[in-house]
Amino acid sequence: LRSLVGSEMCIRDRLGRFTMKFEKTNNGFVKHDENGKLIAEITYATTSDPNVVVADHTFVDSSLRGQGVAGKLLNTLVEDMKQQNKKIKASCSYVVKKFEEDSSYDFINADK
Repeated sequence: LRSLVGSEMCIRDRLGRFTMKFEKTNNGFVKHDENGKLIAEITYATTSDPNVVVADHTFVDSSLRGQGVAGKLLNTLVEDMKQQNKKIKASCSYVVKKFEEDSSYDFINADK
């Protein structure tokens, strides 16, 4: 379950608890640690088609790797684009791999 709270996309677990908050930027979502250091990010670029964006970069700090943060970032972007009735073209290697491996993203994949 996801909800937009101010400029932060909040992810809830199955029990309804917030598990991670990402700040919405002009071109994606980010997470900073308590010192302001960027620790997670997914970005996109607009295209000549106003209904398609290109997911072009995903970054997760080594301190968060193995915790599913990249997937949470991608799902946050997917939810945001779904709400805007936009499709996502995968350019970033992580998103390319997820789109190839998981057919549940077909509805938002601009190449399908």
